[in-house]
Amino acid sequence: MLKPNQIKLNLSILITVICMSTGFSQSGQVEINQDKKIDQLLAIKKEVNASNEYSDRYKIQIFSGNLSGAEKSVTEFKKKYESWSCKMDFETPNYKVRVGNFRSRLEADKALATIKKEFPAAFIFKPKRRS
Repeated sequence: MLKPNQIKLNLSILITVICMSTGFSQSGQVEINQDKKIDQLLAIKKEVNASNEYSDRYKIQIFSGNLSGAEKSVTEFKKKYESWSCKMDFETPNYKVRVGNFRSRLEADKALATIKKEFPAAFIFKPKRRS
């Protein structure tokens, strides 16, 4: 059993702790002042990220060789597959024709199955990031 002095001491400690916790608490609202140009910058950033061809995406190469063969491949591809982008690049010593910009390997595999019917040498690759 507690003695009266101990009860008074415990009660005074409890009251002190309660008063301190409520006395030092803070309340209020947070107001964020943001420059209106930040929204524009975020929109531009999203656009740049979406158009970045060397991100974590997959492409399909349908041709590697001389210029006339590359031009012919581009023409044939654009006639048959209008929904995918097609680009010709030069990497010494060959011209390369690459198509698509696929987000996942599965998406690229599906496209490759279709493309291989007309371009049997086609294959999937993941471009290296340029720094």
